[in-house]
Amino acid sequence: MYLYNMQRYLFTSQRLGFRTWQADDVDAMAAINADPEVMRFFPAIQDRQQTASFITRMQAMQEARGYCYFALETLEDNAFIGFTGLMWQEYDTDFAPCTDMGWRLATRAWGKGYATEAAIRCLEFAYEDLELKEVVATAPLVNQPSINVMQKAGMEYSRDFMHPALKGDQRLERCVLYRKSRQ
Repeated sequence: MYLYNMQRYLFTSQRLGFRTWQADDVDAMAAINADPEVMRFFPAIQDRQQTASFITRMQAMQEARGYCYFALETLEDNAFIGFTGLMWQEYDTDFAPCTDMGWRLATRAWGKGYATEAAIRCLEFAYEDLELKEVVATAPLVNQPSINVMQKAGMEYSRDFMHPALKGDQRLERCVLYRKSRQ
């Protein structure tokens, strides 16, 4: 039995709490963003300033839309492990604008099923609470761990595409698009 403060979280899953971002999350998230293993499917690691800007964007998105990539904690000990959530995307593709689901977890949280558990719960939140019609997820074709999460969360492969934000990065620009519509 987990003892946690429900008021701390917007919603929970069996083992995870989803919450809004706080200023004191910057250092913990910056450490995750600076880990080359975590960032191996991104063009570069991110520094503390980039992380602070990301958190500010997430706070603004939460205020504007009622969702963002949520700060993620384990309920057992309230340990911050990264993020999972939803983000409004408007990049130049035929499927945008769209609501995208994404995640980024500290390596110490890998291999425990947290990403899949969090993705499933975010989809439930998207459809039951936000009443969204569809959520998409994308990943570079080489990012098999994220593709596995999409599949385990019940998302369906739609197609490959060239990601406009990764243009010119031969290793990362070919991406996959997965979708899940509200039943």
